[in-house]
Amino acid sequence: MLTARLKKHILKFIYPAGTSRGVLYHKPTWYIILEDGKYKGIGECSVIPGLSCDDYPDYESILQKIVSQINNTNSVEEIQLLDLPSIRFGLETALLDLNNNGNKLLFPGKFTIGIDALKINGLVWMGDPEFMNTQIEQKIQSGYTCIKLKIGAINFDEEVKLIENIRTRYGNADIEIRLDANGAFAPDEAMDKLMRLSFFDIHSIEQPIQTNQHDKLKWLCENSPIPVALDEELISIGSPVQKRKLLSFINPQYIVIKPGLLGGFQASTEWIEIANSLHIGWWITSALESNIGLNAIAQWTYMLNSNMVQGLGTGQLYSNNIPSPLEIEKGKLFYRPDQKWDLSLISI
Repeated sequence: MLTARLKKHILKFIYPAGTSRGVLYHKPTWYIILEDGKYKGIGECSVIPGLSCDDYPDYESILQKIVSQINNTNSVEEIQLLDLPSIRFGLETALLDLNNNGNKLLFPGKFTIGIDALKINGLVWMGDPEFMNTQIEQKIQSGYTCIKLKIGAINFDEEVKLIENIRTRYGNADIEIRLDANGAFAPDEAMDKLMRLSFFDIHSIEQPIQTNQHDKLKWLCENSPIPVALDEELISIGSPVQKRKLLSFINPQYIVIKPGLLGGFQASTEWIEIANSLHIGWWITSALESNIGLNAIAQWTYMLNSNMVQGLGTGQLYSNNIPSPLEIEKGKLFYRPDQKWDLSLISI
């Protein structure tokens, strides 16, 4: 008999997580636990305040109703989650874990036995120039060869200086630079800023302007000297027809796939297949999940056999993350099977 229960956990950032939308100091997340009398599967439902399309005031009440429905029916098959992508992701991964004997090995392979790893970027959060420069130095000294900088919150000239400082010491062959504006640029200023940034061999820039400005974004993708990646633009786009229509019209160079924001692996696979058919590149990024969600995403990502550097270095963001076999070394994410999961922090 299938039963479900819920556990809430408040994740605490080690450093303030600054973006152009504001600064995060902590973030709630919820774990759905499915049990069948023999095994226990755990999935994570994580929303980013102000970004997730299902960041509702009564989010926890919605989750509780879904848990009650599962317990009343002993099934998840009739659960309707079209407008709840984070919960769809949590349930999907909890079922995968349960069906694989509850050992957190959702997609067993070379990654989970520890003989291969995923290349990941080093994420640099917004802050004052000194704080950002310290982060950059730490990432480079730790062995990252791809640095992703959040930009758009401090003075643009200061941000340009930070990027120029990287390039004066490290060429494109040594350090790949990715930028994420989180929609910070005004449409009438975006091209001038992209032109200035283009002198520094930038790999790509995510979401330079706010969402739902498709004509302007299409023009930027056609004319930008820096490849453009869509990120927030993908949120809330449900059907494959809508996904193809969006990508065909805007025709970006890349898209960024966040399974926790887009509705799980099945929904994310639809985006990837459409992007491939349109010759649009892509990479996978976590949506600030704890190690429970990050583990599921990392294992799935490895099975995709992508050569791109992925955005899966978020496990080190929190002071109270779930101890796990995930480990970062020299810009790569490893799964160390000799290290155990410890769920005592959340009493599961």
